[in-house]
Amino acid sequence: MASTSTPLTLPVLPLDDEVVLPGMVVPLDLSDSEVRAAVEAAQAAARTTPGKPRVLLVPRIDGTYASTGVLGTVEQVGRLADGDPGALIRGRGRVRIGAGTTGPGAALWVEGTRVDESVPEPLPGQVTDLVKEYKALATAWLRKRGAWQVVDRVQAIDDVSALADNSGYSPFLTTDQKVELLETADPVARLGLATQQLRDHLAEQDVAESIAKDVQEGVDKQQREFLLRRQLEAVRKELRELNGEQEGEESDDYRSRVEAADLPEKVREAALKEVDKLERSSDQSPEGSWIRTWLDTVLEMPWNERTEDAYDIQGAQAVLDAEHSGLQDVKERITEYLAVRKRRTERGLGVVGGRRGGAVLALVGPPGVGKTSLGESVAHAMGRKFVRVALGGVRDEAEIRGHRRTYVGALPGRVVRAIKEAGSMNPVVLLDEIDKVGSDFRGDPAAALLEVLDPAQNHTFRDHYLEVELDLSDVVFLATANVLEAIPEALADRMEIVRLDGYTEDEKVVIARDHLLPRQLERAGLDKEEVAIDEGALRKLAGEYTREAGVRNLERSIARLLRKVAAQHELGERKLPFTVRDEDLRSLIGRPHHMPESAQDPAERRTSVPGVATGLAVTGAGGDVLYVEASLADPETGAAGLTLTGQLGDVMKESAQIALSFLRSRGAELELPVGDLKDRGVHIHFPAGAVPKDGPSAGVTMTTALASLLSGRLVRTDVAMTGEVSLTGRVLPIGGVKQKLLAAHRAGVTTVIIPKRNEPDLDDVPAQVLDKLDVHTVTDVRQVLELALAPATADTAPEVPVAA
Repeated sequence: MASTSTPLTLPVLPLDDEVVLPGMVVPLDLSDSEVRAAVEAAQAAARTTPGKPRVLLVPRIDGTYASTGVLGTVEQVGRLADGDPGALIRGRGRVRIGAGTTGPGAALWVEGTRVDESVPEPLPGQVTDLVKEYKALATAWLRKRGAWQVVDRVQAIDDVSALADNSGYSPFLTTDQKVELLETADPVARLGLATQQLRDHLAEQDVAESIAKDVQEGVDKQQREFLLRRQLEAVRKELRELNGEQEGEESDDYRSRVEAADLPEKVREAALKEVDKLERSSDQSPEGSWIRTWLDTVLEMPWNERTEDAYDIQGAQAVLDAEHSGLQDVKERITEYLAVRKRRTERGLGVVGGRRGGAVLALVGPPGVGKTSLGESVAHAMGRKFVRVALGGVRDEAEIRGHRRTYVGALPGRVVRAIKEAGSMNPVVLLDEIDKVGSDFRGDPAAALLEVLDPAQNHTFRDHYLEVELDLSDVVFLATANVLEAIPEALADRMEIVRLDGYTEDEKVVIARDHLLPRQLERAGLDKEEVAIDEGALRKLAGEYTREAGVRNLERSIARLLRKVAAQHELGERKLPFTVRDEDLRSLIGRPHHMPESAQDPAERRTSVPGVATGLAVTGAGGDVLYVEASLADPETGAAGLTLTGQLGDVMKESAQIALSFLRSRGAELELPVGDLKDRGVHIHFPAGAVPKDGPSAGVTMTTALASLLSGRLVRTDVAMTGEVSLTGRVLPIGGVKQKLLAAHRAGVTTVIIPKRNEPDLDDVPAQVLDKLDVHTVTDVRQVLELALAPATADTAPEVPVAA
């Protein structure tokens, strides 16, 4: 559409970062040397040609001239409004810049050609629509600015090129946008570009106005709410004065406390909702006190408080070794946990899937082995807070999950209270006596613990009282139990079971020397320089005065011993310092209560008669020695069959039947008088009849007792055995090997018979115990009888003992 005409020679007037379009009238400051040189050159050239002085207005962006300029005429030269010299220049039309040339004055002269900007008549329909759209948009924008006098001038412009160039007055256009308008020669395309620029600006303006409106409405709402709250406070103050009440403290302002507290976003939203309810409720409403209690609980929770774990793995190991002797399995597990957690943190894997790296361990073992005190040592080694939750006898599910807030006196559950008490979101929580949890019509607390102790779920634990999510994934849970079978299977499956099977005698001596004795000396008001107990006395206390898996009774014996020494000193009967030796124990605390079977007189031993065998069992108090006695009834009484006594369970009764059936079917091979088993009644008794007993592991013991009874051969005093027996005489594996061997060691037994398939379990038994025991692994009852029964002698009675 554009066409060229006669070339023009014009002085260049550069515009730094400014653009002038045709039709615009602009004042320029003549104090600028380049502007003044161009105007003076134009005036000099005008003296020889008719008309006003002409200059070429060229935008100069970052030192680069545009390819198109505007022919401008100097309308007037004078002074600007601020008094500086200036010139008023009007843009006339576009000029495409050519090569440079020479001219009068100091200005830069160039050659250029005018650009034809005419539009053929009549205007096409699309162009007419574009003109109407531009005028409508320009009118809307001018009305928003209140420039009503300009609206009529824009509406009066009919020329497409002039209408498009009119947008040069728009202050919202950038320099680049104006340059683009200047260099667009086609008037229709230029008008379309100007329309699009104006449309985009109006859309941005609408968004900005909408945002400003929303902000203003929010400010107005806050101001109104602030005013209403001040009025509400004034009304409440007047009511308090009328009722003679004192003005509330600032802590009553729960809203400010919630807003100032460092709460998670969802917890903050829930708390603010409750604050709104509290402010709407009356002072006499009971709901107000419930809400205040709930808010106090939420504000006291350590939502974002965490202690830094001590990743000194060797230091943690040293702490555990210093505070506990033995218990290597637990120490290794805690050390492994710290090492893995340290590496995860170093690699940025501290939080994966919203869950952190907590741990759930169950310490299962007999009483007195240090399960509870181990929890404190774990917290000490990790540098974490420690809190203990006693679960013994808990029967209400709400004790774990909390009460619903609709109940009077509702409180959060024990887990939430433990977190609040610890003041940290990652403490070590000891769930003590988890196997003593019961259930009744109020629910099953063990079922409520399923979510608490599940690492895949407890990062979103929801207490019934709080009703907000609580992240328990970073808590180290340590559960203690005496009997694993008493823990529900689903709950036990969520925990890592670590067994504490009791201490050896050597470990007890070390514990007594390093831990128990210093503590009891302090409680007795004595110093270590005043009273000492030598290792022989400690060993005798552990072996003969107490016989247990743990060390509680050992500590009681030490305490009793020290009290006796302190009392004798105060009565003037003994001088200090004093060292207690093993020969002093009897005079201080009496005779020992437990004597090894091998240390008794041969005539007084239980196995001094045929029909008595020594077995090994596992109870809630750890491993123990179990004696089995068998006898045959007088045939004249007519009593036949099997009689069992000792409060036995069904499994143990079945083991007795199996033992009897094996001897009846295979006794002839063993050269036993099995005929007596058909005509005479068999009685098997387990002493300590008040203690319930069950399990299959006494099968070989009952078989040995019956074989001893029939053969008249004694069972060796130093032999103890365990194992399940089958009808074919096979010895089958059993559980609790470590506990049973520790019990045998405590009882003074030197030879132990266990099933061959339990041989891998010997790896868990302490080396010092295995060194003192002669362990035989067997697969058949015949091997048991060869090892357990004493050799037949010439004076062995041919007749078997008869029950009275």
